[in-house]
Parts: sequence; C-alpha cells; structure tokens
Amino acid sequence: MSKVYEAVVTSQGGREGHVKSSDGILDIRVSLPKSMGGNDQHTNPEQLFAAGYAACYENALIYLGRAKKLDTTGSQVTAKVGLVMTNGEADLTAHLFVTLPNVEKFVAQKLIDEAHKTCPYSKATKGNIEVKIDLA
Repeated sequence: MSKVYEAVVTSQGGREGHVKSSDGILDIRVSLPKSMGGNDQHTNPEQLFAAGYAACYENALIYLGRAKKLDTTGSQVTAKVGLVMTNGEADLTAHLFVTLPNVEKFVAQKLIDEAHKTCPYSKATKGNIEVKIDLA
C-alpha cells in the first residue's frame, strides 16, 4: 500500500467546538443542528461528511466516465447524510442523488453502480451504514 495523501484534522470541543486541519486550510467552528438542541450557526459533522462523500463520489463518476469516453459535463452529486437512532445508538445514513445530464439513463445507472464500487467513501461505508444512490 502506498499512501497518496493524508488529512490531519484536530477537533476541540466536540460538536460544540472547533476543527482545524494541520495545514490551516480547514479552520471552522462546529455546532449542534437545531434539531439536536443547537443553534444552526455553524457547520456540523454530518454536513462535513456529506460534502466529502459528494465530492469523492462525483470524482469517481467523472474519472470512470472519462475512461469510457462519456460526457460527464454538468454532473452533480447531492448527498443527504442523516443521523438516526437505532436501538439507542447513533448511526449515519447516506442518500446520494446523481445528475448526469449528458449520459443515457441506462449507461448512467451502470456508471453509478461502478462508481459505488470504486469511491473510497462508498468502500468505507459498505456494510457499515445504509447508503442509497438514485439517478436524479
């Protein structure tokens, strides 16, 4: 195994605190969402996870599409990440909505399935959380 990149982020204060990357590019406050008793004034871990998953998954689509000479121009991935309680324990759910306006529906669905097998976030969540992926 050859490490290509490693992100280092430190959290202080948990869900009502601050996160900062070692290079200083990410340097933000986090807070509880309103539905959990917070004030919705800052981002939260679920939003950060959704952003990472959407970007990584879309990149897998673009990469695979290029290899197949498909036009992925205008592609878009929206990730909805939920925090749910199951038997008193907190779990995540993820639902991705994929837009591939220049790819035929049948081909797009095959690309979506292949991207789910290659995206590092999809691999990390496989068997751990419920993930749904829909072609928008």
